[in-house]
Amino acid sequence: MLDLKRQYASIKEDVAAAVERVMTSQHLIGGPELDSFERESAAYLGVRAFMGCASGTDALWLALAAAGVKPGDRAITPPFTFFASASSITRCGATPVFADIDPATFNLDPAAVEAIINKSGRVRAIMPVHLYGQCADMDAFAAIAKQHSVAVIEDAAQAFGGSWRGQKAGTFGTAAAFSFYPTKNLSAFGDGGAVSTNNDDLADHVRRLRNHGSRQRYYHEEIGWNSRLDAIQAAVLRIKLKHIDQWNQQRRSVAARYNALFGSSGLARAAATTVSAEAPVALLQTRPEAFHIYHQYVIRAHRRDDLRAFLNERGIGSEIYYPVPLHLQQSFAYLGYKGGDFPESERAARECLALPIFPELREDEQERVVQAVAEFYSR
Repeated sequence: MLDLKRQYASIKEDVAAAVERVMTSQHLIGGPELDSFERESAAYLGVRAFMGCASGTDALWLALAAAGVKPGDRAITPPFTFFASASSITRCGATPVFADIDPATFNLDPAAVEAIINKSGRVRAIMPVHLYGQCADMDAFAAIAKQHSVAVIEDAAQAFGGSWRGQKAGTFGTAAAFSFYPTKNLSAFGDGGAVSTNNDDLADHVRRLRNHGSRQRYYHEEIGWNSRLDAIQAAVLRIKLKHIDQWNQQRRSVAARYNALFGSSGLARAAATTVSAEAPVALLQTRPEAFHIYHQYVIRAHRRDDLRAFLNERGIGSEIYYPVPLHLQQSFAYLGYKGGDFPESERAARECLALPIFPELREDEQERVVQAVAEFYSR
């Protein structure tokens, strides 16, 4: 699925120098490396503030909490996403409210969100997820937020460098959260995350919350958390930030080759929302407004689990993002949802399959992947 060694080989000397710089300085928590990374990332995105933290999960919680989401509030997010999108809402004491996805893109459906707000109200925030690196429909969510006076917290964990109508992910909402987990397109050498915002007061609040609710050492204005981004991680991320546009473009080229290979194979239909024995593979839609950076390359697949086992037998990696929608997870049973409540999310969970993608993936390796898929369906 992912060969991190190829990327590391291309930046090994620069990373070693950056780590040595931190070790020599012994500024291990905070300090100039973190300050520089935050400043450079804010400039890259075009936002007023960018605050590093310990993980993407913490970033979601920090963004929600600093935006004022609190016990008794409700926040809408899709059930077809990583667990942290919803668990961060519960960490604020609020209630996750799920809305179904657009079957063409797997992103949160604005119409479903609008219906929930119109029906029940009492929603404090919307959390669209830029799934697999493609921005959700931020025009629609901005309009909904304005009409109903709700916060928009972007889950941009998979979309660093992605954009919507030329505007970077992480710059639309009240605040946004990023992840630098090692598999992400901008990745640390361990866990890491960040919050971005154009609101100075919210930024100050995030800085307090990530540091035990404190501006001044040993004086605590509120109950916060220990969620700091280590200086070594910041130094590594500064090196990688210089390459992110090139790597994202390489990911887009890999995705374009996959699209062409599947198109010529006769197996796949572009932007289709159903699969069958006659048309076993469907490619997700890329919206023309979106600059998709392909954190993952995901297809719909007929007999998905059998296909995955077949690929595994041939030494080809694949993954399911995500096999169980959040409304059917045991930990969220208390919310009272049941099977059938979100049919598009449930169908996506049955059919989605992520294929190998990373900037250095070779064309012959992609050909091998698509040939194996074709072989499976020709049996």
